[in-house]
Amino acid sequence: MSSDNQNLNNTYYKTLDENFNQALNLFEKALSQNELITFLNSGNIVQKQIAALKLTTIENKEQAFSLVKNLTGQDGKIREAVSLKVYELIQSPEFALFFYDEKIYDIFLKAIIDVNSNVCRNIISSIKSMKNNDSFCKYFTDKLLNMTENLIEKVKEFDFQDGKYKVNKEVFKLYWCLETIYEFTDCVSLSSIKKIVSRTKDIDEYTIREKTAKILSKNFEDNELNKIRNLLKNDKNYYVRRF
Repeated sequence: MSSDNQNLNNTYYKTLDENFNQALNLFEKALSQNELITFLNSGNIVQKQIAALKLTTIENKEQAFSLVKNLTGQDGKIREAVSLKVYELIQSPEFALFFYDEKIYDIFLKAIIDVNSNVCRNIISSIKSMKNNDSFCKYFTDKLLNMTENLIEKVKEFDFQDGKYKVNKEVFKLYWCLETIYEFTDCVSLSSIKKIVSRTKDIDEYTIREKTAKILSKNFEDNELNKIRNLLKNDKNYYVRRF
């Protein structure tokens, strides 16, 4: 091994040890609410991750935003820890009310198409509990449908034989948009559902048809949607047919 490579390895392991020791010290230390929020606002990767894990309460919308804003533009470890904490806190009516804010909704919209599927699942599970709020549903689903339609436009143009990362990335986003629509069908108009599934039902990527079939498993009382559902029940792919 060259001396340069050896130095890089030594630096890597030194940094790894330092991060581990910092994480251990922070995890064992009793941190105040103010310290946790400060770490979420301006800490390093270790500090933000530990702060998210140790947070047990939020006191206002500003603290909720300090947590949620770390769902984007941060290291994957932070985003996943934050998404899990959002899910935990939002289950409590005492804390859930602090998440009702449009700037938080916009971040949730980005988080449901995160490259980390655990972040997507955690945030979709979180916002399901907010469906009873009409203002949230209207704001969020309008933007969700718009994002979904834009992704459909892109995915429809792909050649699924080329295997490019760009293809997979956009399909991944559309996949999670459709999963979210499935959870919010009660908040979406029938015409919007028709517009979406009539276009996704014949996308070559089977995972998209699978999510389309899952949406239609809600048994809508509509002839057009029932025809599409029956079509997908005869799909060549088992995961699509099972719905």
